[in-house]
Amino acid sequence: MTLQQENRRLSGRLAVVALVMFGFAFALVPFYNEICVALGLNSIEKADAVANTQVDLSRTVTIEFDSNTHNLPWRFRPLQGYVKVHPGELTTVEYEVVNVRDVAVTGQAVPSYGPQRAGEYFQKVECFCFSQQTLAPGETRRMPVVFLVDPKLPRDVNTIALSYTFFEVAGRGGKS
Repeated sequence: MTLQQENRRLSGRLAVVALVMFGFAFALVPFYNEICVALGLNSIEKADAVANTQVDLSRTVTIEFDSNTHNLPWRFRPLQGYVKVHPGELTTVEYEVVNVRDVAVTGQAVPSYGPQRAGEYFQKVECFCFSQQTLAPGETRRMPVVFLVDPKLPRDVNTIALSYTFFEVAGRGGKS
């Protein structure tokens, strides 16, 4: 057998191996899906049937909003006085803040809850209170709060008051 014939024979075998590997990889997709369905893991067929079972539609909680500043030259207010939510439902509200001073000022918001025990069931996903806020002279800013009320909130709590107080951060902004 010549070298050229051996090379053709080897190329043919390699082509067959490549085709078998491609076929095996192609067959793995339905095989993987069947395993996932059988085990109940990440099932593609069940993806359309997924619903948020964490939302308690049987009850409504009123969230009231309040805002304060402590020795800070800002006007600060919620854009709505209250919302009604179902526990487990993701909700977004906005606060507006205006720096009325002619220099930049930095503040930090601190939340409080009423009744106090409701705080452990109030889960903020996004909040301006997570970091310090620096406002330029005369700047107006709208700041979101994204939250949900844990469905484990005791049934006797029907109203939660969320209050933010902004404090000026010493050594930051325009205050001397």
